[in-house]
Amino acid sequence: MHNTALERAEPPRLSYARGADAPLLEKTISQLLADAARRYPSREALIVRHQGVRLTWSQLDGEATRTARGLAGLGLRPGDRAGIWASNCLEWVLLLYGAARAGVVLVNVNPAYRSHELRYVLKKSHIRALFLRERDERANYREILVESRDGDRLPLEHVVWFGDPTWDAMMAAGADFEDRASPGDVANIQYTSGTTGEPKGVMLTHRNLVNNGMAIGIALQAGPEDRICAPVPLYHCFGSVIGLMVSAVYGAAIILPSAQFDGLATLEAVAAERATTLYGVPTMYVAELERPEFPRFDLTSLRKGVMSGAPCPIELMKRVGERMHMERMTIPYGQTESSPVITMSSVDDPFEKRVMTVGAPLANTEVQIVHPKTHARLPVGEQGELCTRGYLVMQGYDADPKATAKVIDRDGWLHTGDLAMMRPDGYISFRGRAKDTIIRGGENIYPREVEDFLHTHPKVADVHVVGIPDAKLGETVLAWIQLKSGEEVTEGEIRDFCRGKIAYFKIPQYIRFVDGFPMTVSKKVQKYRMREQEIRERGLEELTRIETA
Repeated sequence: MHNTALERAEPPRLSYARGADAPLLEKTISQLLADAARRYPSREALIVRHQGVRLTWSQLDGEATRTARGLAGLGLRPGDRAGIWASNCLEWVLLLYGAARAGVVLVNVNPAYRSHELRYVLKKSHIRALFLRERDERANYREILVESRDGDRLPLEHVVWFGDPTWDAMMAAGADFEDRASPGDVANIQYTSGTTGEPKGVMLTHRNLVNNGMAIGIALQAGPEDRICAPVPLYHCFGSVIGLMVSAVYGAAIILPSAQFDGLATLEAVAAERATTLYGVPTMYVAELERPEFPRFDLTSLRKGVMSGAPCPIELMKRVGERMHMERMTIPYGQTESSPVITMSSVDDPFEKRVMTVGAPLANTEVQIVHPKTHARLPVGEQGELCTRGYLVMQGYDADPKATAKVIDRDGWLHTGDLAMMRPDGYISFRGRAKDTIIRGGENIYPREVEDFLHTHPKVADVHVVGIPDAKLGETVLAWIQLKSGEEVTEGEIRDFCRGKIAYFKIPQYIRFVDGFPMTVSKKVQKYRMREQEIRERGLEELTRIETA
């Protein structure tokens, strides 16, 4: 007798989704700026508060042309590379638009780089001109540059200093140029962190960047009436794409509160400039909420915001929405290699979707979830590696075809190395980096799960979880916890809070209360440094040398 119920069973739906179709913008960054200047000539385009600068779109367009002439006057031609090694400032914005107009490829250099890393980037990228400030409170860049050039023959020909006669001289002694760039040309090279070997230069085209800005703006419902406060770094995609490209596509003003992130300066900028939109990574929002001056700022102009750059705790999203008036907060997900945003919730999505997921694929973007080893597409609801395809995928790693081939397969799919799950509605739940998974006695633990739970403790401001070696279990769970101002709690209280609410093997074996976390310049927490410190201080070095399959 046949089992007709089994015969009629539908095969499981596989984890594939595509964002809405929208006409791609076949424009360069230069053309994008010129269009904004034509549409909104007298509207404010850029406010740089720490430099006292305010420019309309017409003025910004004119300054971009002056900068392009300056680059041409240095002898830079289309396709040449110019590096910018600086924190947020007016000159950074002018170079982004000016280089695009002159056809020069702008290479973003992380301000945290020191001589070894700078030397590597200067050689690898063949940068002909480098733009920087002599020093700030973080470093003496002149000394680092001298050290990086010691004994090495580098292609670097010009060094131009901000706030110095060399910048003014370049701007004054411009030369004619032709705006001949096309959308498919590389506009920008951004370096990855280099956590697995040397940093890799991600080559991003005008088409990548312009259209990612367009797609982000659709989800954000951006428009010329928006005023975006962006305390995030411009050298990173968060600032240069989610910030500047969205601004240019939609004519929204961009506000830079300070050179480096400063919680107080950000709150002052939002209140004084009546910002409608605020950007930040989770640690930035924590810093703003924990400022003792927070209650005195009028933040009622805020309507929406973006939290990204790291896993976003649900409880923090709720606090930000309630206390900072950003009920339309959204989370984008992506990486530099995807220009950067792959998925994002819309500001109009229900609250549950905006805090429990990283949204659905953006316009013109394909997403699939595959088995990390076989690369077979997985059924909806199963966890695997997130892959993406479309206009947003980088051109490749600079001068590194082997590394490119490792992450972009023959069918054009970019393999992110991130764990995720697709829901039946096509929305994505982010699980974390595959390499961050803690394997304790055969149990897989995803730090994000433990972090989200600990964020529900009423005294916890922020928390980050890592795995450290254990002789019996292989790995065990460690949590670094930052408490809210004036609060006190013991390790025992934290563990008691966990018991009966999360699986026993997820309860942190080790807890350290901290005032802050090791971070990159872009305020991403460096978990590897947490792990290194714990291994060193707990005398676990020997365990790290045990070979495993």
